Amino acid sequence: MSQTRLRTVCPHDCPDQCSILVTVENGRVARVSGDPDHPFTRGYLCGKVNRYVERVYSPARLHTPLRRTGPKGAGEFVPVTWTEALDEVAGRWRAIIDRHGSEALVGYAYSGNQGLVHRNLVRALFHALGGSRVLTGTVCDTASEAGWEYAVGHTPGTDPETCADSDLIVCWSADVLTTNLHLWPFIEQARAAGALLVVIDPYRSRTAAQADWHISLRPGTDTALALGIMHVLVRDNLYNAPYVAAHTVGFDRLQTEVLPHYPPERVADITGVSAADVVRLAHLYGRARAPFIRVGEGMSRCNGGGMAVRTVACLPALVGAWDQRGGGAMLMSTWAWSLDYDALRRPDLLPRPTREINQSTLGRALLELYDPPIMALFVAANNPAVTCPDQQRLVQGLSRTDLFTVVHDTFLTDTARFADLVLPACTTFESEDFFRSYGTYYASHAPQVIAPVGEARSNLWLVQELARRLGLTDPFFSRSPREHMAALLQGSTGPAAALSVQALIHTGPVKVPPARTRPAVTSLYSEAMAAAGLPPLPGWTPDPAQAETGDRWPLQLLTAPGYAQHHTAFAGVATLQEQEGPPRCLVHPTDATARGIRDGAAVTLYNDHGHVGLYARVTADTRPGLVVVAGHRNRSGYLSGGPLNVLTSDRLSDMGAGATYHSTWIDVRPCSGGTADPMPGGGHGA
Repeated sequence: MSQTRLRTVCPHDCPDQCSILVTVENGRVARVSGDPDHPFTRGYLCGKVNRYVERVYSPARLHTPLRRTGPKGAGEFVPVTWTEALDEVAGRWRAIIDRHGSEALVGYAYSGNQGLVHRNLVRALFHALGGSRVLTGTVCDTASEAGWEYAVGHTPGTDPETCADSDLIVCWSADVLTTNLHLWPFIEQARAAGALLVVIDPYRSRTAAQADWHISLRPGTDTALALGIMHVLVRDNLYNAPYVAAHTVGFDRLQTEVLPHYPPERVADITGVSAADVVRLAHLYGRARAPFIRVGEGMSRCNGGGMAVRTVACLPALVGAWDQRGGGAMLMSTWAWSLDYDALRRPDLLPRPTREINQSTLGRALLELYDPPIMALFVAANNPAVTCPDQQRLVQGLSRTDLFTVVHDTFLTDTARFADLVLPACTTFESEDFFRSYGTYYASHAPQVIAPVGEARSNLWLVQELARRLGLTDPFFSRSPREHMAALLQGSTGPAAALSVQALIHTGPVKVPPARTRPAVTSLYSEAMAAAGLPPLPGWTPDPAQAETGDRWPLQLLTAPGYAQHHTAFAGVATLQEQEGPPRCLVHPTDATARGIRDGAAVTLYNDHGHVGLYARVTADTRPGLVVVAGHRNRSGYLSGGPLNVLTSDRLSDMGAGATYHSTWIDVRPCSGGTADPMPGGGHGA
């Protein structure tokens, strides 16, 4: 028996980016385990990636290209050859360009695979073709990134490994046990030395359940809580005046124009956190030696989300936490890398400027853009028919009979069911790539571990084959994966420029510490925001979406990360599906009693946009007025209606043009006969 053991990388959208040891026997993956030599991920994997062998060999894997034979959405396909599929794609795209112009083409790959080569090359193809560009990330992180940058610039943030030296750790909108698991041992190390763990989250998440103190606030009120903390810090002289004078801008204006409006009593009215707890939290923070805030992106997914992250990011400067080992804050380490992404995306290939389409408003673009309309859509490593907001409009767009849609994925996703052609994609074990973490400072090379399963092909191969058929002759489209990696590193302007592909191949994961992890200046008053027409000082405003709903939709919907499912990327793994269990929503006993809902009953969540059927879990783990659903599923994973984002609108955030999933108001009712059903005259499925 032939057996080898190789080191590779988890490709999924997670800040940890685990190093994986893969045992291959006779050309097949036999087992996976964590790499004990990785200083951050430390030899263990999350429950999802532990089942990666099942994902690679899932009976639901796509093994051959498919052509649609039935109505869009019905999932009726027949196998075709790669030659037939690629010739059809190239021919249809040429015809669309000839008739409508190149901007009628839209294509993107997103975060289903974090490998930088395969994720970015799709952009180069559509740049060369002159297609419309997609602003990706708006469904995820653009609002939080904007808020962070307005506060502390391109500061990558505290090295998470040093949080073991913190004496106060605040996980603010960050369920690290679900989304950042490998930070937990460092938190526990700090707690063993006497540190306190405070979790600020609207519901009792897995991390909140393990905290020394869980602070439950109303979603969308994080800005007010942060300003209440600042008010007490200044009032009680707990702020670091020398640090503030040396490393902040606008403190006097913050102190005189903003903080008087956020005494603990008013903050309590806004957030639902008692005035006494606001004071207690501020005193804990102000008296800590090295407080660390793990800033989660969840707080940014509402109307005022960018301002929330911007305000929380200002807190470390008020107490001088950035000067202490283990102190400060981290949102993402992305800013540390300064890699030459344009070497892979090749915006210079654009023949002329083209329009940009927001990923969060893709449905609107499919239905409302003209001159030219979108006539061809290509999607890789993404499932917009589940993840994008405003699903009713998106599905209407995907259902257009004149829209030529191609999906490249490992499974027949909900999006793929609307495609004209579905192309089988590789898993990370079946292609070579370069990875950099966005929650640590490690970079890694991932070799190809096994041959592609069935007729699966990588993004790189697909881009090269389409480029050849479409007459794109730039040498870029014939480079090997390692040549692309070298170009990415060669053009880096940060510490990653010192890396080499060969070194990564031979040494394994490499830590690339940034020159600076703290901000030179924290902008309490932001000239950049003023220039952009945004409020230059922090401030909380009520969510207009709530005011518009009136009393009709009294409950707020909070979508939380799932533990056994990573969106729908592991939907083909039966073991994880079983572990995740049936779809559930958390309903507070007060709200359940008022609606005659019993624990375990089938219920319908509904509003003007749509409806979703789930089972109720009646629990005080959520707040009155708040319904929590963990994880996203394909439509078939719900009792009726769905997916969950059928309830959301495509309203955008205050900055960064991000999705506002948590600015969603609904109601819930029990269902007769144990089956969730649509509301008469209310929401309807997509």
